[in-house]
Amino acid sequence: MIRKLYRIFRAELRDIRVLLGEFKYSLILFLAIIFGGALFFNLFYTFPGTEFHPSFEESLHAAFALIFFEIVMPFPDIWYMQALFFLIPILGLAVVVDGVIRFGSALVNKNARGQKWQVAMASIYNKHVIICGLGRTGYRVALELQKFERDIVAIDLKEDSRFIEKAKSLGIPVIIADARRSENLIKANIEKADSIIPCTQNELTNLEIALDARELNPGIKVVMRMFDSELAERVEKGFGIHTAFSTSALAAPIFATAAMRVNVKHSFYVGDELLNLSEVTIQPGSKLVGLTVEGMESDYGLSFVSYKDDEKEILHPDPDLKMKGGAKVLVIASLETLYQLNDLNRAAS
Repeated sequence: MIRKLYRIFRAELRDIRVLLGEFKYSLILFLAIIFGGALFFNLFYTFPGTEFHPSFEESLHAAFALIFFEIVMPFPDIWYMQALFFLIPILGLAVVVDGVIRFGSALVNKNARGQKWQVAMASIYNKHVIICGLGRTGYRVALELQKFERDIVAIDLKEDSRFIEKAKSLGIPVIIADARRSENLIKANIEKADSIIPCTQNELTNLEIALDARELNPGIKVVMRMFDSELAERVEKGFGIHTAFSTSALAAPIFATAAMRVNVKHSFYVGDELLNLSEVTIQPGSKLVGLTVEGMESDYGLSFVSYKDDEKEILHPDPDLKMKGGAKVLVIASLETLYQLNDLNRAAS
């Protein structure tokens, strides 16, 4: 809850910062009226019946007060100074009212700001991640990145994508543009970005975006979505792109192991070896009861991730922790090891 409130607070601060940047000309005009009027008072205004001019500080206060129809110095006798007494409140108040109304409206109605606003938001990001292609995969990547508290800027070609408004509601600037064009990557502040993830449905488009990104920011980390595993490997080696994942290669082991009679949560390759994240419930009376974490890791070549029973839940349990009946353990192991654990986990008849 605290983390969520902190993220909302950061987003609102960034929002106000961009708003101030957008309304800088109104602010400059307001200051010009005050300081210009103060200078005019200081040089040409004389107190009635005397030859004394007000100090610049007095003139500044008088000009500011005059904007809100408060007269702190006597009405002058000279016609052009009299005109100034009318012009300053008219011009100053018009600028103030216009700026306050537009600022308040923009602050409340964020959806009406358009693409200019999205680009303005992206321009103040630093060390952020750029996601190119806000489809199902891109949106899920954005959700995961937000769990790591990373700032994100998204680029998508289709304005009617169903994930656009969802991303904006999370405070993610979304630029509707073709990410293959360098100027659109610049709009996403590519020069200050930490990473870029091209994950459109076209792997050649992803490659083109990746190469443009490296040209604009040679030190950027590139994580690229690809479908052909062989091409992904060549791209990683040939172009120096840090990581090129083949979507099909990632999904295949998960589908395959899910069809096996072991409770696999996730599967991944380490080199040529397929490892599986599996949840095992220790059956009372089985051969696993009483074994220690260290003994099981040593004898069966697996790694413990967590242990949970009625009394405790531990991440990376101690080596001397013993298995209890009914406990649930999360382990990383090969498929062969998981079958072996299943055999040992049968309750004695």
